[in-house]
Amino acid sequence: MAEISARQTRIMTLVHGQGFVSIDELAERFSVTPQTIRRDINELCARELLRRYHGGAGLPSSVENTPYDARQVTMPEEKRSIAELAAAHIPDRASLFLNIGTTTEAVAQALVAHEGLRVITNNLNVANILCGNPGFEIIVAGGLVRSRDRGIVGEAAIDFVKQFKLDYGIIGISGIDLDGSLLDFDYREVRVAQAIIENSREVCLVADHTKFGRDAMVRLGHVDQIHSLFTDRAPSAEMGAMLEAAGVAVYSGAADSAESGTAATA
Repeated sequence: MAEISARQTRIMTLVHGQGFVSIDELAERFSVTPQTIRRDINELCARELLRRYHGGAGLPSSVENTPYDARQVTMPEEKRSIAELAAAHIPDRASLFLNIGTTTEAVAQALVAHEGLRVITNNLNVANILCGNPGFEIIVAGGLVRSRDRGIVGEAAIDFVKQFKLDYGIIGISGIDLDGSLLDFDYREVRVAQAIIENSREVCLVADHTKFGRDAMVRLGHVDQIHSLFTDRAPSAEMGAMLEAAGVAVYSGAADSAESGTAATA
């Protein structure tokens, strides 16, 4: 599946920011014909990244995540930026968890050049990427393997994670509510992520800007359980204030560094 275009990425950002955008509004904003915008929306809806409504497009379902193959090709540059920021935060010879998600897989790719990492993961894609460095020790949790994304879930995975206490836990997420709730779609996946949070000395959340304010039906936890957020764009003032109140250090691709509790800005 081809990568989405820059204009389609901007359309997605507008929808996530406003909840709904009309075809006429988008055509005027991008100086293209309504037919061009309809094609963009149809492609994004076919990937289940947006939902088509009369006259425009809105947010996708809050009860079902976007398919894995569509997420793989969504916002690759943003995920690469996030991954580089997160990888720079992890020292050589550290121990860490990495959970399920295309953003955590990007982080794994960015970590391959490190030395002496000890990694526990419930993501077979992460394990496959990190096995490229023979100096790493990779431990894969047991449990049920989901064919759609090679993620491992279930009680066995939870029990396995609970046997360890690691330096870092790097987790992805489907949505961050304005009240600070961390949201996802799969209850079984969430329970493994909760175990990772509980057994990490520092919890690092990796999420692109479209996750800010996105709905999902399962509550994973709250941002006050997170130490650091790595993202591609500084959060809005409202989201930034919430993160600051929770004491989360925000590292965005728009800046080289961030102080604890302060959103990085360009």
